[in-house]
Amino acid sequence: MTAVTPSLHVCRRRALQIGLGATIASAAGVASTSSAAAQDDIKDEDIFRFALNLEYMEAEYYLRGTTGKGIEDSDIGSKPGDVVGGKKVAFDTPAVGEFMREVAENELAHVRFYRKTLASNAVDRPAIDFDAGFAAVAKAAGLGDDLDAFGNQMNFVLGGMLFEDVGVTAYAGAATVLKNKEFLAAAAGILAVEAYHMGMARSSLYRMGEKAWKAANAVSDARDKIDGNEDKDQGIQVDGKANVVPSTPDAIAFTRTPQEVLRIVYLTDQSGVSKGGFYPNGMNGTLKST
Repeated sequence: MTAVTPSLHVCRRRALQIGLGATIASAAGVASTSSAAAQDDIKDEDIFRFALNLEYMEAEYYLRGTTGKGIEDSDIGSKPGDVVGGKKVAFDTPAVGEFMREVAENELAHVRFYRKTLASNAVDRPAIDFDAGFAAVAKAAGLGDDLDAFGNQMNFVLGGMLFEDVGVTAYAGAATVLKNKEFLAAAAGILAVEAYHMGMARSSLYRMGEKAWKAANAVSDARDKIDGNEDKDQGIQVDGKANVVPSTPDAIAFTRTPQEVLRIVYLTDQSGVSKGGFYPNGMNGTLKST
């Protein structure tokens, strides 16, 4: 990936307003027939399997950072991929450590929920590479040659923001295509929990001062460079003010498609890519290509 220079997006809210208008128009039937057909082809189980891939990564991240160990063998499937990287973090602020431990418990519960709900249709844990993933994030965000997400408290919360922001927009996007009301209710509930996590991570980073602001905004800008043509991201400081809640002008969380999410976790700006970044062998399931 080409490195990008950290910068503040001063017109994000206007851009998101335009994007929201396009979304509303699409919902009203202006979207192309082929796009609508593609959405109809996505099964609820495909979306849940896609979400399980993401929850595996989040659970592994937070568990390794707070306990030094990953998910137990009983929760990863019969033929899981390997996980590279991760170690217990030394938290300077006890409260932040407590927050992160609670998040770890939540993400593990999400993994178990999806595995229970999907039963025999659940996918195994894919191969996950935190070392390669965060090295690519650091390069894309202009943060140096590497980003040791487990090296200190600030970096660990920054890594959490990377995942949580994407998780919220992914679940918001899933809500537009899920057909089963029980699945939709569950996704809405998990979205709310991920949003709590996101708010905690972003507000914690903001309290850490200017170095954290710049790093978080650089990561936000890097995500925006690769997830598609629209300006769909917001840093934790916009126009010189705190921006803990990224949203449209109507305070609605914006959405990402599975392909936009995959661009971020694979760390690519190209279409048709099926692996890379945090998932060296790609995700497991049907939804796996940008």
